[in-house]
Formats: sequence, structure tokens, C-alpha cells
Amino acid sequence: MKKIYFSKTLSLTLLLTALGAMAAQAEIADPLVQSDAQSHPATTQWETKPGSIARSEVAPLDDQETTDLASAVASEAAPSRSDQILAIDPRAFTPQPQLTSGAIDTKSKTVDSPIRAAAIPSVLVADMHLTPMGQVNNVFELRDIAPTDWAYAALRDLVNRYGCVKGYPDGTFRGNRALSRYEFAAALNACMQVIEQSLAQIGDRFATQQDLEALGRLVQEFEAELASLTTQVDDLEGRVQTLEDNQFSTTTKLFGQVTMGVQGRSQGNFGVAGTRIEDTENEINVIHSTNLSLFTQFSPRSLLLTTFNAGDGRSTDRFTDTLANYISLAYEGDTNNQLQLSDLNYRHLFGTNFAVMVGPQGISPVNVFRGTNRIESQGSGPLSRFAQRNPIMGIGGGRAGVGIDWQINPDISFQGVYASQLPADPLNGGIFGGDNNSTTVGAQFVVSPTSNIDVSLQYINSYSPFGRLLTGIGDDQLIIGNTSTVFNLRAPMQTNAFGFGAEFRPSERLTLGGWAGYTFSDYIVADGGVETFNWMTFLNFPDLGGEGNLLGLYFGQPPRITRSTMPNAATGGQARNVPSFLNRGDILNAAAGGQQGATYHVEAFYRWQLSNNISITPGLVWVISPFHVGSNSDIVIGAVRTTFSF
Repeated sequence: MKKIYFSKTLSLTLLLTALGAMAAQAEIADPLVQSDAQSHPATTQWETKPGSIARSEVAPLDDQETTDLASAVASEAAPSRSDQILAIDPRAFTPQPQLTSGAIDTKSKTVDSPIRAAAIPSVLVADMHLTPMGQVNNVFELRDIAPTDWAYAALRDLVNRYGCVKGYPDGTFRGNRALSRYEFAAALNACMQVIEQSLAQIGDRFATQQDLEALGRLVQEFEAELASLTTQVDDLEGRVQTLEDNQFSTTTKLFGQVTMGVQGRSQGNFGVAGTRIEDTENEINVIHSTNLSLFTQFSPRSLLLTTFNAGDGRSTDRFTDTLANYISLAYEGDTNNQLQLSDLNYRHLFGTNFAVMVGPQGISPVNVFRGTNRIESQGSGPLSRFAQRNPIMGIGGGRAGVGIDWQINPDISFQGVYASQLPADPLNGGIFGGDNNSTTVGAQFVVSPTSNIDVSLQYINSYSPFGRLLTGIGDDQLIIGNTSTVFNLRAPMQTNAFGFGAEFRPSERLTLGGWAGYTFSDYIVADGGVETFNWMTFLNFPDLGGEGNLLGLYFGQPPRITRSTMPNAATGGQARNVPSFLNRGDILNAAAGGQQGATYHVEAFYRWQLSNNISITPGLVWVISPFHVGSNSDIVIGAVRTTFSF
């Protein structure tokens, strides 16, 4: 549509023609301004929504105007960082749509973007929500208006009498700037609202017939523009929304989590290899860990995930390979405060339901499989490592490899993974093998027969050269490695693991679930094998005591060797059976058999969500008969975890 420009000052003279005979017997307030005691309405006739008006239909803003309006938006309308939501969850396998720059209201899901500043039309009527200057109550507040200006009287009346004209945030009016018909129509509409309010207050005592006729002529003159504005705004809102939904620019976003825990445990003693050991690490200590994730999206379908972590502190320094398997907490990540790379992988979505994940770091069943327990997280889930997920998902300790995620239909999904533990070592490891390398192949089906039930089935096949599952939980060492004629700790085994998980949500405030895991490991060098079993049940109470809070109750048994057929004496006259060695110290003539006792794990925690970014989680963990030995002292762990997310 063709634009017609005339100066702002001349336009005000035309407005004054419609208002001239009208006396302001009562103070008339700007219809867009409310008292301090009132809250601003969600929308007003001139409230500009993000991206609602395109600059192609109004006169362009000059640099100073853009700066002023941007400053106003930044100071008055920009929400805090706590209103932002993550564009991509760190555990999400398929990439999410890229968000525009700016903050997002997590309830309304509307974007409050810096783009808004450039989209505001330079109309004479400035929204009070967007200008720190506020309403101009006197013409003298406009520093570029002087009594000698030819339109001074007209501007004085429009500002002082009717309050329907305002200046820019810097205290100027800029009366010589060109004005389009649309801007004039907007100003006219604001003054019409003042007149209508005035008429409602003072009736017909002061407005003359001539005043109303002059006003009618102006309304008729700009009737098309006023009608067109509404239509164009609606049309442009739809067009801008479409552009925002489909636009994309390659960006990298930083997300982080800092976890700090204060914890201590009861004093006791336990037996290992026939020797009684006193646990003296009972002082209350502090553990902290930091995770920084960089999400780089190259298209709406692809992203690169890079994660660094650093931390200090652990539950035990003496028994890192034994007792730690029963008492370790989820947020332990002791790197001696050295920054380490934990994720470096690329993820791409093909079509609408098939995604691929590949990279040299962060590829394992834990990162590829979808967990049925929806709260698993070191910072916001259970306190202990065991209660996070089925331990069989950690078998093999994978780092590099490839994973897939296939949404077969709305109710069934499939995930697959291949991972190598030492991908960068050309001598001992590599991507596909090596004498000292663990490799893992896994698959999972997740079925959701109803909206409140999730069921998962897992299978994992893994090779380990040292007789370990590499889960770091419960009975992790299954076969004793070479320690006699050759001390290399080798005990190559092939493991087949099967898992089952389920979660039932009878209401929004209650979740019941659990898992079970079974493994059979075949000793490759000689006849013999080892079986383990673990299980867990849990109750979660979301939003208990407030939105975002969570009460969790967990009870289960960490991985336990239930059966072992390892020979009494193998190469060099050395026995391999772990339960016999742990219980009695037998190394030469260890009898076959599984654990005689059983360890039980009891955990209760309450997550208190202080804000969108801060939570505090106190809790207790009770480990009954650690090492699956009934004579060992129970261990009670008390912890308070604080998590900061940004």
C-alpha cells in the first residue's frame, strides 16, 4: 500500500481541529495508563506483541529511535533468566526446534524477544509498558519544543489537556520527523479513546455539534486505514509466528549445573578376604561437581553436544573399588578439580521418527536408552548412584560409538547402541576391539500401552578383558584376574544382560515403578560362568508440598552374584571365584558358589524446589549388610544436596 508522509507537527494540528472546542473540566487520564495500585492488563489495544507488526508497513525507525525503544524494552519488559527454558534437554536424543533469541515464559510458552524492540511502530502514542519516561503531563517536559514553535499551542493542548500524546524516552518529541498515515491513524485512535472517556464522564455539557462533526470527518477520512490496521496486524502476527516457528540460525547455547553436597555416614566395620576392616572415614565432608554443556544446532534436525565436567570429593578414598560400590552418591565426580570432556557427539534426526547419535565421547546405553524412571538425574533425582537406573545400562563403560533412536509408532520406541571404552588407544583399544578394551552392544524396547504406563526391555552384550562389568555398583568384579604367575589381572569374559523396567502413574501426584536386571558372564579362558541379579522398587510423589518438589522412597538390592561356577584352580593353580575370596580370603582353593548373604538398599529423599534454578535435597540412605555379608555393619548415610541450574 502506498505511504503518505507529513510531519508530526502538522498532524497534531489536524488532531487539534477535532478537539479544539472541548474544555477539559475534569482531569482526563491516558486510557492506557493505570494507577500504581492496579496491575497492567495482559493486553491493551496498543500493546505490541512480539513480532506483531512488520516494519515494511510503517515508516522506518532511525538509529536513535531503535536504541531508545530497545532500552525501554530491556529495562521494563525483559523477563529474568529464570523464565528461560532449555531448548534441548541434556538427555534428549532427538534435537528440539531452535528457539529465537530472548526469554520464554514457561507457562505461556510465548517468546519475549529482543526483536520486539525493532518491531514497535514509531507511533505518537507510546505504550507505558515500554517507556521509562512515563506519560508526559506538561509540554515543557519535551526539551525540543519551545513556545515559539508554530504548533506549540496545538501540542500543548494534546499533551496538557488530553494526555493522548507522549514523547520519546529521551524527553524529545521530534516534531519534524515524517509521519505515515498509519501512524497518524494510530494517534487519532488514541485521542478518540480520550474523547470517548471524556464524554462518558462529562456527558454532553461541553462538546458542541461542530466538534463532533469535525471528529466525524476525521474518522471517515481515516476509516480505511483504521480498519486496515486491524486486518494487517492479525495477518502479520500469523506470518511472523510462521517465520519464528521455521526460522533457524546456527547458534551455540550454554547450559550448566552445579551440585554441592554435604554428607556423612555411620561408623562400622566389614570383612574383606577374611580380614576385618574398620571404616574410619566418617567425618562430614563436602562434595561438589560442575557440568557445562554446549548445544550447537546446525539445523532444526541436528546438533552437536559438548559437555565438560569438574569436581572434587568422594564418599571414600580408601575403598574406591569395594565399599564405594555400595555407598557412592550420584553427584560424585572427583576429577581433582581438573576439567574433563564427558560428551562430544553429533545427533541428527532423519524424517520424523529416526535419530542417529555418533561421537568419540558420551556414547553408551546410559546416554542412548530412554529411562522409564523420569526423574533420574544426579542433580534432581535420587541421592545414591544405585537408585538412578538399572545398573546393567552401565555395563562396558562405553565412551565412543554410535546409537539410534527409532519411534516405531506413538506407543513403541527402539534404541540401539554400540560403544567402545578405549576408542583412542591404537594399541590396547580402538573402536572395534583391542586386548584391553571393553566393547558393548545393546538394544532397548520401550512400550507405553496407556498414557500412564511405561514398560522397557533391555538386552546388552559386552566383552570385558578384566572380569568386570564396569558398572561400579554392587558385585562389579565377577572373576578374579591373574595374580599368580603373571600379574596382569586379566580374566576375559563375555556378558549377556537382560533388563526389565516399568513405571505406573495412577495420578499426577503418584508414581510407582521398579526394575530388575540379570547378567550371565562366560569365562572365555576356561569353563565357568557367573550370574548376577539386582532389583529396585520406588515410589515418587511429585509436587508434594509445592510445585517442583518431590518425595522419593526407594527399596532394592544392588547387583549380587547369585551363582558362580568358576573352577577351584585355573592357570597357575589360581582360583577365580569372587564370593569365596571376599568372604574367606580363598585364592587357591576357592569353592564355587554365589553370595551367601544379601545387601538391601533403602533410600528416602525430599527435593525442595526453591526456584526454577535452585533446589535443596536432604535425604537418608540405609545400606543393610554391605558386600552381601550378613556380619558386616549396616551403613547409614545422611546427605544434603544443593543444585544450581543455569
